[in-house]
Amino acid sequence: MTDSCPPPHPKGPKTYDRYDAVSYTPFPRSVALARKHVVRLTIDWGHPYAADDAALLASELCTNALLHGCLRGRLFRMETSLTGTALRIAVTDPRGERLPNPRPSTSDDQFGRGLLIVRTLADRWSVEKLTVGKTVWAELVVGGAADA
Repeated sequence: MTDSCPPPHPKGPKTYDRYDAVSYTPFPRSVALARKHVVRLTIDWGHPYAADDAALLASELCTNALLHGCLRGRLFRMETSLTGTALRIAVTDPRGERLPNPRPSTSDDQFGRGLLIVRTLADRWSVEKLTVGKTVWAELVVGGAADA
């Protein structure tokens, strides 16, 4: 369990090549803002081919935080980081007692497919319990640096 995202790099204190964090209010419009933000970062950081998947991951993680993890008046945060091999999107919310629980859904269900989408798109994903709250993160494997 860690109190920050991304986890420590095995070679030393540097954990990422690029990093961004934005806090959002717990309102539905924040999901669209987060999605657009992660698309811009993914393109700016040299991985435009991953932008659509990154947008969908951000949307699902932020929606889950909004629906299941937010408290009135408490922000949630999306952190986006890039290493030489992975783009990570992590969303932290204040409700650590409400952990993600993937469940099967039927064709009649209107909700409940978000984590299935995350599990399908992401190369890795997990949840980290924090002292206060939790972070749910997903990673996409990407190629080398933007100048490759």
